[in-house]
Amino acid sequence: MTALLDPAVLFFVFGIVAGLLRSNLEIPAPIARFLSLYLLMALGLKGGFALAKSGLTVDVAMTLGAALLLAVLVPAMGYLLLRRFLNGFDAAAVAATYGSVSAVTFITAVQMLDAQGVPYGGHMAAAMALMESPAIVMAVLLANKARRASGAQGPQTGVGSLLRESLTDGAQLLLIGAMVVGVLSGEAGREAMQPFSGDLFKGMLAFFLLDMGLQAARHMGSLKGQHPGAMAYALLAPLVHASLALGVAWLMGLPVGDGILLMALAASASYIAVPAVVRHAIPEANPALYFGMSLGMTFPFNVLLGLPLYMTAAKAVLGSGPG
Repeated sequence: MTALLDPAVLFFVFGIVAGLLRSNLEIPAPIARFLSLYLLMALGLKGGFALAKSGLTVDVAMTLGAALLLAVLVPAMGYLLLRRFLNGFDAAAVAATYGSVSAVTFITAVQMLDAQGVPYGGHMAAAMALMESPAIVMAVLLANKARRASGAQGPQTGVGSLLRESLTDGAQLLLIGAMVVGVLSGEAGREAMQPFSGDLFKGMLAFFLLDMGLQAARHMGSLKGQHPGAMAYALLAPLVHASLALGVAWLMGLPVGDGILLMALAASASYIAVPAVVRHAIPEANPALYFGMSLGMTFPFNVLLGLPLYMTAAKAVLGSGPG
């Protein structure tokens, strides 16, 4: 209940209600874009300051390795299952969407941990950055294979160009750059940036989640008539992926906070970066399907129910302190 009554989450609920009521309330696109960039910059700084304090240890490296492992396993499992009831192109696109991560879901989880005083490692922001690209590469390779098998014509996107596009994406680059700034400036930088990356963060997140609630409500209609298996996947996959991440966290003895964030990353689905790439690289896939599933169903599920469930499960399995 504490998580559900968080002001940022309540603003998200308000946005959904306003959207379902077909209100003309809206956040102008440039402002929404600014809020998104601000949140990524603030998150990167927070992670960098924490990394400067803790240093790059063996445990940190192992956690990042676990994040990469999940970034490969989740889309591979998803594709094998989705292929049973979707065509190859749609299955690849949806697998990429759910194999990648949602920065806003991660940021919301970070805010919930801060509100409850649960510590977590700054390197988890780096884990989020690492988990962005593998699913995209896998999905496009699968789509290229399906295209060759059918003899159809379409864009044959290379791995190199995909990796370059992912690494130089503005949002991704800002997150990484802000982390580097945080590491280099350390404690002095944290104190100087506290009004920006600390005091403003909660209000900015609430404002952005209001917009996300409006967007989620307006994309729910795109799911009408879609395969029921896909609808079930949109709600059940996050629970399965989070459980997989919890198992990895338990095996590695991760602290509770890091385990929760790993679960949130594994359970999330991209609705910005991946759809933008997939729409160009896999034009045969149906955008209403993968975009509607991630933004219209999975994102609201994670924010309203998933994150509190993941926090409860992680505390029960991993304990109340560092493992």
